[in-house]
Order: sequence, then C-alpha cells, then structure tokens
Amino acid sequence: MKSKSRQPPPNPLPWLLAVVLALIVVILGAYTRLSDAGLGCPDWPGCYGHVGVPGTAEAIDRANEAFAHRPVEPAKAWKEMVHRYAAGLLGLVVLGLTISAWRRGTGRLLATALLLLIAFQAALGMWTVTLQLKPVVVMGHLLGGFGVLSLLWLGYLGARSYVPDRRAPPVVLRRMAIVGIAVLVVQIALGGWTSANYAALACPTFPKCMGEWWPPMDMADGFVLWRGLGVNYEFGVLDSPARVAVHMAHRAWALVVLAYLGFVGLYTARRCTGPLRAVAVALLVLLAAQVSLGIANVWLGLPLPVAAAHNAVAAALLLALLTLTHTLYRSGTARG
Repeated sequence: MKSKSRQPPPNPLPWLLAVVLALIVVILGAYTRLSDAGLGCPDWPGCYGHVGVPGTAEAIDRANEAFAHRPVEPAKAWKEMVHRYAAGLLGLVVLGLTISAWRRGTGRLLATALLLLIAFQAALGMWTVTLQLKPVVVMGHLLGGFGVLSLLWLGYLGARSYVPDRRAPPVVLRRMAIVGIAVLVVQIALGGWTSANYAALACPTFPKCMGEWWPPMDMADGFVLWRGLGVNYEFGVLDSPARVAVHMAHRAWALVVLAYLGFVGLYTARRCTGPLRAVAVALLVLLAAQVSLGIANVWLGLPLPVAAAHNAVAAALLLALLTLTHTLYRSGTARG
C-alpha cells in the first residue's frame, strides 16, 4: 500500500512579509487618526468621488461643490488615501495566503479567519467615515487592525521550525501568558478609546493630573459607547470631566499592565532558557519603552512621532506576548 505523500511545510516568508505590511497599515492608521485626517476623505472607498485625491483646480472646485460641508484639504486627504491603499494591498496579500492555504490543505482555518476579519475591517473603515469618527467604531477598527496583525504573526510562528528548550518551562506560565494577552488587549482598547475621544491631553501633567492624584471626573459619560446617529465626533464631544475619566482609566490600567507583564517577563527570564528567555527580555524592553512613550506623550504635548511610536510599540508588545505564549504551548506539545 502506498503511503500518503506528506504536504510540504508552509513557507514562513510570505507570512513575515504580510506581518510587515500589516504593521505598516497599523502605523499608518494611527498616523492618520492622530493627525486629524480620519475624515480627510468624506466618502468611501474613493476620495471626493475620485480613486485618488482631486489634484487639479477644476477637480477641487467640483469636489468642494459636491461636499460643501468639508472642503478639500489635500494633505489630510492623501494621508487617508495612502492608508486605504496600504489596507487594500494587505487584503490582496491575505487573499493570496488564503488561496495558498486551501490549495496546500493546511492552515485553512487561520487563513479563512484572517480573510473574514479583513472584510470586517473594510466595513469598519467605511463606517469610520460614514459615521463621522464614532468612537466605538474607531476603537473597533484599531482592535481589528491589531487582530489581523496578531493572526498573521501566529501564521508566521506556526510556519517556522522549532527546537524545544533544554529545560521544560513551568506549565503555569502558559496560563499567565494567556491572562497577560487579555490584560494587554484591554489596555489597547482603552488607548483606542482615549484617542477616539480626543482625551490624550485631558491630563497635561504627570504623574498627577492637574495637581491631583484623582481629579474630578465623569466615568458614566466618558464610557457611553453609543450616542445615536448623525453626530460628528471629529475633535470629540465629551466635556472635560468625561475626557479626564477616559484618560485616567487608561493611566490606571497601564499600572496593571506594567505590574503584571513585568512579573511575567521577569519570571520567564529567570525560569527559562534559550528562545523563551530571549522573548521575555524583549517583552521587558518593549514594556519599558511603551511606558516611557506614554509619559513622553503627556510631558511633550502629544507630538505626532511619539504618539505614532506609542501605537507601534503597543503592537510590538502584543507580538512579543503572542510569541511567548505560542512558544510555551509549542514546547509543551513537542515534549508531550
């Protein structure tokens, strides 16, 4: 009886290239949002009815007539369109990965989930414009981008060859790493909510907020997820106490993230060797960088490069934590 020929393992390079592109899309999205260009094009998927940005004086005049409520600002419009082009290219790359997975017969579930998430991301991108930067949509769009990046990274990790550590890692580390992912995702969501509600500078001082450790704030109003339709959320609709509440929630949970991920990183670095120790050290370095960038955003008044870097390092921190978790589970499987 002839034995079934084994399928060749997936090539990790396409997954890695897709990860790089997804990271670029996430950074471009943050740059677009932070430079107040989220409504640089008031329609979707085009821009003032064009595939690109209206360039001639005649085209701009026609666009201004059609969209009298939002005159053309070429600089903002190009930021928005470059982000859309990059996101569209990422969608084509994920489609290629999905087709390849189905032809190969392995990794179909992950690739299909990625494709569905990309489709939902496109819908969120459209709603971001049509619902005029509704905070819950903007935050969902951010989380969706991180989700696409995470799934692509897991695809890359799964395609790589793996050599188990000489010493078996403690089983409790797996649970700790899973909890760490949940803790970090909550903080990313809070960061997205802070940015979407223009609350990043609600407290312009650190470590105190306007001279107080716990200033007056309105938590109930700050975390209303749905305020109906027809509201333009550009530059925010919350009053000062509500913005302070959003900002302080982000700060307070940052302490939880720092304490918990710091403990996980130190515990892993002490108890493990080889790749696990290297990932733990990277996690600790990224954690320190992220906290420093967050403080710098307050002290320096939210400069665009620092704010964009804060988003990028959050993504890198999530990938490091996913790497740690994946390696821990893969190590257990290999030894089992």
